[in-house]
Amino acid sequence: MSAEQHHSLEKDVAPAAPAPQAATGPNGNAPEEHHTRFGYGPLSHVNPQEAVLRPFGGEFQPGLYKSVETRKFANPAPLGLSAFALTTFVLSCINMGARDITAPNIVIALAFGYGGLVQLLAGMWEMAVGNTFGATALSSYGGFWIAFAIVLTPGGFNIEGNLIDIDDGSHAMFYNSFGLFLMGWFIFTTILLFCTLRSTVAFFLLFLFLDLAFLLLGVGYIQRDSQGAPNPPVIKAGGFFGLLAAFAAWYNALAGIADSSNSFFIIPVAHFPWSPTGRARRGKTERETV
Repeated sequence: MSAEQHHSLEKDVAPAAPAPQAATGPNGNAPEEHHTRFGYGPLSHVNPQEAVLRPFGGEFQPGLYKSVETRKFANPAPLGLSAFALTTFVLSCINMGARDITAPNIVIALAFGYGGLVQLLAGMWEMAVGNTFGATALSSYGGFWIAFAIVLTPGGFNIEGNLIDIDDGSHAMFYNSFGLFLMGWFIFTTILLFCTLRSTVAFFLLFLFLDLAFLLLGVGYIQRDSQGAPNPPVIKAGGFFGLLAAFAAWYNALAGIADSSNSFFIIPVAHFPWSPTGRARRGKTERETV
């Protein structure tokens, strides 16, 4: 297939800017290999004159940044998104009462191994390719899943046991503590949500659904039912938005994986009209939109 035929399958991002000419040595020849060996990867430095991409959820970047393709470095975003999605999917199904499962212990394995460790590694790789947003978000949510697994692990730190009232066996202190834990993550997700307003609809919805899930789950643990247990309708509502967040994460992951090398189509991500891509499509300059 020719380059022209591939054009329709390219990701919906900005065209790359022309790369700067390679520097020459004192004798007019190209510099030695060891001078250019670290032009990509963890030791590379972002050159603003090199190619940049427009906001794109599949790269886990809501703003303009240097493309990972020019660094010969794989895109770690789909891996982190997939790790987050699967762990969130399983926990959200349990929160909604699927198959009459009442204990989320099965999530411990996923939270440690996939949603925790793998997502944390993806966040570190995002840092290596110069994506601050991706590094912050993926690493943080990887840490969230590890912390969540620690709380649920029987024995271990015995967090839940130490927060149970010895006199009457009440779990109120644990539920209140866990509710505050979730509300803190709601605040953090809200901060990230603000950074996606100039990105794509698919990327924005991922953080919107996740934000609502944290909010509802936090409220469900703090405002309990008449029996003193987490409020079932609110917890189920939080699980519902968690499911939406999981599928939104998978959608963005697919958008980051699918390209002309492996797919017959690309994934539409719906750019906001005020985003750089939206302004370009309307043929207006940034000054005209202010």
